[in-house]
Amino acid sequence: MSGEGGGTLTPTGWRVPVLLVLIGAMAGLLVTNAVSGLPMMPWSAIPTLLLLAFAEAFTAGRTARRIRRAPGTEPIEPLSAARLVALAKASALFASLALGYFAGTALAVTERLELPSHREVFLTALGTALAAGLLLAAALYLEYACRVPENDEEDRDDTPGPA
Repeated sequence: MSGEGGGTLTPTGWRVPVLLVLIGAMAGLLVTNAVSGLPMMPWSAIPTLLLLAFAEAFTAGRTARRIRRAPGTEPIEPLSAARLVALAKASALFASLALGYFAGTALAVTERLELPSHREVFLTALGTALAAGLLLAAALYLEYACRVPENDEEDRDDTPGPA
């Protein structure tokens, strides 16, 4: 290895998730319009994505408190924080693709919502897209929670000074 670049990890910006949402939406539109029948929409994806979003949001709250060394918490191990960042980045990328794909699928069937089968696919795809959006938000929150605070002087002020 040359040592150049330093191996730094940058926060997830807005460009990559937006690009993946657009790619997913195009894929959803193309797949839905290309198949002769309606694609199968698993309703079970909605509670699964919601459970993942809740777990990541809960973990983000606890992690933020541990990194900022709130009273009553123990410091987080650096390797654990790195694993949580990896989980957050992977979840954000997956959620962006899923959000786009299911939103594209819902958009593709909006022309014939009077048919019960199209309405069912539309509602399932829309619910899954919303759940994926919540997972994306929770993943970005978890990634943000893993950041080390800019000002470490707050930790030094905890020691009592001379009276």
